[in-house]
Amino acid sequence: MSIKHAVLGLLHYKDMHGYQIKDHIEKNFGYMWTINYGQIYTSLKALVDEGCINLTDVVPSDNGAPHKKLYSLTARGREEFRSWLKNSPEKQMLLRDPFLMRFIFFGFGDKEDALDLVEEQIRLYEKQLFRREAKMPKWKKQGMYVRLTAELGLSFNEMFLQWLYKVRDEIRESTSQDMKMASAGLF
Repeated sequence: MSIKHAVLGLLHYKDMHGYQIKDHIEKNFGYMWTINYGQIYTSLKALVDEGCINLTDVVPSDNGAPHKKLYSLTARGREEFRSWLKNSPEKQMLLRDPFLMRFIFFGFGDKEDALDLVEEQIRLYEKQLFRREAKMPKWKKQGMYVRLTAELGLSFNEMFLQWLYKVRDEIRESTSQDMKMASAGLF
């Protein structure tokens, strides 16, 4: 998914500020995709230059931060978005998770450190699951496609938590066996 098309899709719902767009992506698509502020504002400028969106309003922020720029979708933007929707996705499913990259190498580290990181991930995913479950009534009102994607996010969250619980149990069991072997003088 490109940032360009995510922005165009979100602006179908309502006009938004750059911060709102980033916040929405993080809160609602975080299990699929992440972005940074630089990417958002570079993409917004490019979309304005391409005529896909308009910068419709600039208002001072409430707390002295930079002015808020309100973006809206143009007919050209709708056309570009519809064209993108018709095409096949760019890649196969891609799961990007910094924890998983680290997890692969846990065998080279300390099991207690690994267990601490697994516990941290469990707390994170439990919080995410709670937030997603709380948002389901809102997402259901957004239509079938949003609801189905939200259900997928819940399923991924639940599946990942089940896996993390299994990982935690296996590391604990392995640590316990190591301690028994050490106390028996086997290593």
